[in-house]
Amino acid sequence: MPSPESVPSRPTAGSITDRLVAANERYASAFTDPGMDARPVLKVAVVACMDARIDLHAALGLHLGDCHTIRNAGGVVTDDTIRSLTISQRALGTESVVLIHHTGCGLQSLTEDFRTDLEREVGQRPTWAVESFTDAEQDVRQSINRVRTSPFLPHTGDVRGFVFDVRTGRLREITAAPGGTHRTSHREP
Repeated sequence: MPSPESVPSRPTAGSITDRLVAANERYASAFTDPGMDARPVLKVAVVACMDARIDLHAALGLHLGDCHTIRNAGGVVTDDTIRSLTISQRALGTESVVLIHHTGCGLQSLTEDFRTDLEREVGQRPTWAVESFTDAEQDVRQSINRVRTSPFLPHTGDVRGFVFDVRTGRLREITAAPGGTHRTSHREP
């Protein structure tokens, strides 16, 4: 994990990409191959929002090699999230899924009109849904149920969802809706 000094928080001369590449040069000069496998040590995949205020590894006490991290706008479970989780489970051995939304998410202020606006601007309608939501807790429940009901995921017994409070750093667990679908985890033969 980079130190705060390795990536300055405010732009200076040169592009931000130039600064990131320079930070990588410093990182690489002291880098030692940890000899890790692509399989996460803790056999867990974490799906979370891409929000820059959330340092997932620090917030969850994770270290390099502990988990797979899948991030997108809102931390919602989309078809691409299911694709990544399927590869994570079936090819790389994860068995648990942690879903994390957060307070003050930008998706709470967007609607599907965002797609219409884009179409007007660029002349092509996006094929993807915005997946906006107004209630983070309810969207976590929906995400839990999307994971638990996916026919592609063999391990759905340990799927838990949370809302991360960006002001306190605390996770609040959200349980699936009463009567929500739940499949028993099974292993591939």
